[in-house]
Amino acid sequence: MRTLALALQVLLFATAGFAQQPASPAAGSWEGAIETGAVKLRIGVVITVQPDGTLSAAMDSPDQGAYGLALSNVSLADGVVKFALPRANGTFEGRLNAAGTEIAGTWTQGMPLPLVLKKVEKLSRPNRPQEPKPPFPYRSEHVAIVNGTGQVVLDGTLTVPEGKGPHPAVILITGSGAQNRDEEIFGHKPFFVLADHLTRRGIAVLRYDDRGVGKSTGSFATATSEDFAGDAWAAWQTLSARPEIDRKRIGLLGHSEGGLIAPMLAAAHPEVAFVIMVAGPGVTGEQIMLAQASAIMKASGAPDAAITANTDLQKQVFAILREETSIARAAERIGAIPAGSKEASAALVRQTVSPWMKFFAFYDPAPALAKVRCPILAIAGELDLQVLPAQNLPAIGAALVKGGNQNHTILELPGLNHLLQPAKTGLPAEYAQVETTIAPAALDAITSWLLKRTGLVK
Repeated sequence: MRTLALALQVLLFATAGFAQQPASPAAGSWEGAIETGAVKLRIGVVITVQPDGTLSAAMDSPDQGAYGLALSNVSLADGVVKFALPRANGTFEGRLNAAGTEIAGTWTQGMPLPLVLKKVEKLSRPNRPQEPKPPFPYRSEHVAIVNGTGQVVLDGTLTVPEGKGPHPAVILITGSGAQNRDEEIFGHKPFFVLADHLTRRGIAVLRYDDRGVGKSTGSFATATSEDFAGDAWAAWQTLSARPEIDRKRIGLLGHSEGGLIAPMLAAAHPEVAFVIMVAGPGVTGEQIMLAQASAIMKASGAPDAAITANTDLQKQVFAILREETSIARAAERIGAIPAGSKEASAALVRQTVSPWMKFFAFYDPAPALAKVRCPILAIAGELDLQVLPAQNLPAIGAALVKGGNQNHTILELPGLNHLLQPAKTGLPAEYAQVETTIAPAALDAITSWLLKRTGLVK
């Protein structure tokens, strides 16, 4: 789920190298952390000596899932180590101690922040113990999903249980942002874990790359939730034509924005057998993002005055988006809002002015929810700071009751965040730090509900 806040963002990208040359005391692997309030970002740097004697380096920011960018202007002179990360407009300068074990200095990216790098044998990599490993007790195959209306071809993976079938099936719909079929984030692959878990228990699963991602065609940048709904319906139609799939038992599971799209489709297409909303919205995007930004800033230790100022800024943005039918005019007006600097104003325009935001901010999911007649599960984590359960679960339940849907389950799981991971604060900064991809309690809750609704368990 996208955020709309002018909170401090330390954007770090990285790459990793392992060749080490002892010819320079700066050569080797180094690790440290940048702290910004309640947010702690781990940093890894590998410095190597080139054949011509110059230094090169690369950086990891595992808490942002960033691996892959080389550093520039790397040097060691008079005990001072320097390097730069041009794409993020960041620089580092620090002093190497006499033992050659520590570089104490400052990372500067908009503002200076202390960074102490300590020498290690090699950079640590995130552990993801739930990521499925072959051999798999089911069949997996490539599937092309053609959305004729949107003139898009989506690249997907279908996993089919052992046995003759026809099998019940579920289509996984990703959250906001350009996502691949595994909904990969910070080294986690939630949809891969979920697909493996469900297929082992007799349910076929279709997941696919968003339009414009991987080998899927189409433009992500110009698409709205309605376009993504069209893609998901094309996936349903593709699946329903396969002989090993029971078309009367095909449902939808959507995470975050996907939890908005699933009931949107079920309301329009009674053929949808069931819906699972994981951290799905029950109110408008405007309400969600106002509450989200305040909750994240508060949990990060931001003062009340900063939270109020950010809320006022958001309200100005939403008012302009509501008033302006022209994207260009909206960008002009939002760009003129005082945001502290030209860079901040430009970032605000990039973050808020798009067809997607225009639709999402003002779409109310309640009318569609009231039209859903199939069984529906709405599940969320207690510590979700992106789609707050206290704001959204009651609204979802109220809309379903208003529409007369008596076959619904509303479930809030204690101690879990927006990704259904076990968490301490629920802050997005924790996502990479938690090794668990999906809490077993969440997997069990989704699976047991689904097995009953598909008739695999009486």
